[in-house]
Amino acid sequence: MEALLRWAAELGVSDSPDPPDLSTTSPSCLGRSLVVADFPDAGGRGFAAARHLRRGELVLRVPHAALLTSDRVMADDPNIASCVAAHRPGLSNIQRLIVCLLAEVGKGKSSSWYLYLSQLPSYYTILATFNDFEIEALQVHDAIWVAQKAHAAIRSEWEEATPLMQELDFKPKLLMFKTWLWAFATVSSRTLHVAWDDAGCLCPIGDLFNYAAPDDDISSEEQDTEETMKCQEKSEMLEDVKFSCSSESLTDGGYEDSKAYCLYARKMYRKGEQVLLGYGTYTNLELLEYYGFLLDENPNEKIYIELDPELYTVGTWPKDSIYIHPNGHPSFALLCALRLWTTPANRRKAFSHQIYSGSMLSVENELEIMKWLGNKCVEALQQLPTTVEFDGSLIHFLHNLQNSTNWSVDVDQSSFGEEFAVFLRFHGVNLDYTLNQLTVRLLRSLERWELAVRWRRSYKRALTRCILYCKRLIHELSLL
Repeated sequence: MEALLRWAAELGVSDSPDPPDLSTTSPSCLGRSLVVADFPDAGGRGFAAARHLRRGELVLRVPHAALLTSDRVMADDPNIASCVAAHRPGLSNIQRLIVCLLAEVGKGKSSSWYLYLSQLPSYYTILATFNDFEIEALQVHDAIWVAQKAHAAIRSEWEEATPLMQELDFKPKLLMFKTWLWAFATVSSRTLHVAWDDAGCLCPIGDLFNYAAPDDDISSEEQDTEETMKCQEKSEMLEDVKFSCSSESLTDGGYEDSKAYCLYARKMYRKGEQVLLGYGTYTNLELLEYYGFLLDENPNEKIYIELDPELYTVGTWPKDSIYIHPNGHPSFALLCALRLWTTPANRRKAFSHQIYSGSMLSVENELEIMKWLGNKCVEALQQLPTTVEFDGSLIHFLHNLQNSTNWSVDVDQSSFGEEFAVFLRFHGVNLDYTLNQLTVRLLRSLERWELAVRWRRSYKRALTRCILYCKRLIHELSLL
């Protein structure tokens, strides 16, 4: 990591609010605004604030010279450029970036990005990396379908790009599907947006930020604290730092006219606090599909259940807007669609304006839709083979198992021996397996299994909350 930070500093990567001085050599590109730190319970390795940071303050600048893009790779290597150009019509921008990434990996220490590439994760946990056992552990049909579709799509893209990689004389290991899957996961989980290439760019140092769900609201307490901080004349905040309120940016960052990728503090951070980056608005299934993680409490989560087909056509609401919030409340579109759907067809036109405005039609209508929605959630939960409580205990078991020094004893003392036996059989391991340490392959599978269980638990939690929400409203409405 120290070598990577020195290399980045030489290219002009800097966390200083002021433009870097390339005439001087710095041992690290960090230390003014950010420091690398470990957050075991919040994303692992990431950035901590080296000082108090204000919302909108520039915290990292990565110049164009440090970015890994397909254009940069092809500009530096005419052979790659000519081969890619010959295959260009049949390949997507993402496929081209993956090929360029693998070409640089194949160069080893001669690659301009060697120090960066050597720091990339050796494996990922995006949905496409899930095996059949882990996919089935998701339990919900829609999620299983998404995982299977993702894996099939990536395999198809690998097959399409293989002739190009063979023409570039890639080593056999780089031609394997599992290597392509690793490169795809790297691109999916680590690229940042650029206007000139929809595949994005790999941004050394900039991809160390962990994720924060987008939330534009700042609490009054934070606003008061921020105002207090602006008035305090602390040397640790003001030394060599020039910051004006007029320069604040309320976006997380982007590629700017300064020919650099600039990233900003999305809120006020105290010294030592983890500095996060908002990648965008994603549900937990989307986070798992594209980035390989999820949030226990995701404000952007959307829970979809099987509904009557007419519900999706009775109004003009998009299908993806008809869902249940993580707190159990039906979305505005779902509530309106239910009100319209339960209204007799010959009266829908007369009440459509009232319904589209979000108004309740009548106590009787509202009671009907709350009973119907609550029952639908009950049915959805009954179709799943395990409960929220079971999943919670299983998550605890799997988490402890990954950090165990004697897993066979831990399994014997738990109530999940049957589930673990199925897991071992899937991996072709005998049930009398007596090694004290699990293999790396099994540990990685346990991690993905835990993610699958965590996802299905969050799904069931939202349905349970919706049932309670409907019951509470039914009780309140019955008193009117």
